Amino acid sequence: MYTKRIFPIKGVIKWTRRHIFIFLLLAAVPVLLFDLLRWKWLHVPWLPLGVLGTAVAFIVSFKNNASYDRLWEARKIWGGIVNASRSWTIMVKDFVTNTHSKDTRSAEELEAIKRELVHRHVAWLTALRYQLRQDKPWETHLKNQKSNREFRASQYTVYEDTVPIAEAIGPYISQQEVDEIFAKGNQASQLLGIQSKRLSELMNDGLIEDFRHMEMMAMLTEFYTLQGKSERIKNFPYPRQFATLNYVFVWIFILLVPFGIMEGFEVIGDRIIEDLTANPAYFEVTQNLQLFIGKHFVWFSIPFSAMIAWVFHTMEAIGENTENPFEGGPNDVPITDMSRGIEIDIRQLIDDTDIPSAYTWKNDIVM
Repeated sequence: MYTKRIFPIKGVIKWTRRHIFIFLLLAAVPVLLFDLLRWKWLHVPWLPLGVLGTAVAFIVSFKNNASYDRLWEARKIWGGIVNASRSWTIMVKDFVTNTHSKDTRSAEELEAIKRELVHRHVAWLTALRYQLRQDKPWETHLKNQKSNREFRASQYTVYEDTVPIAEAIGPYISQQEVDEIFAKGNQASQLLGIQSKRLSELMNDGLIEDFRHMEMMAMLTEFYTLQGKSERIKNFPYPRQFATLNYVFVWIFILLVPFGIMEGFEVIGDRIIEDLTANPAYFEVTQNLQLFIGKHFVWFSIPFSAMIAWVFHTMEAIGENTENPFEGGPNDVPITDMSRGIEIDIRQLIDDTDIPSAYTWKNDIVM
């Protein structure tokens, strides 16, 4: 997540520089044929091209809206995880008592049980975010793009790519639980299962009475629900048929743009020559310069074509890079930072020790 108001324009240009060169080349070729080889028939009427551009704009807008909806839903889900985690910790803090216990536990034992439940929850947060960071087939092409690789290497670091999941989870649960969860496929789900089993044991020991046990189980069910919502976004991409057609239509429009605006720029050049013929300049040098510009004014269509192509392609690329909010991109939901924030918050609620500090991020990109 980028935290400043505006992305640096320099960074956007650097990110898209390869395509800018391609757009300039695609615009220069038809102008060269049109002006130097005098292929004056080589143009497309602007009216049908304008209709095509309008349709492409609607398609790009539809995809970007859908991508933003996926991003915003992911943020709401993790906002729910933040609130539910605090509620869970308050329940652990206040519900685990000796009130209904046959064998009275010492204050130190109760604190150890509470710390165990909270630490296991932190392990669940860790396992969930690691699962959400795993690459899916429809995400790998974005990470493998040279521009994205360069930006990632120079601007930010994805914690989950540098620290193994076992090392990240190890401090919060026992080795037996580590072995148990990694023997199964979905570590986050297994941790919630262990948490549920532990609650049953505490109820049987009288440390949690029935009503409180049901309330805490309802909170575990809420965690399962929030995990499932996150996995739904992660495991189901923006429909590939829409994404593919969107990409194809944008490139069709980009290829046709130079052919649609060349004639218009030539008309402007002819008008310059007509005006100079009727009203010559005071100096011969400026007269000849303006006549030369008017004669070859069609070449100014190259930067304009490239600019139009850049706008459409960049908007399409933004939608493509936004549709997967957990993959580890600079515009994703900052689940790593949110997990650490939740950990600090809930461990402070139970007066825990050795609480880690918040992550320090560089270049205003929070992961």
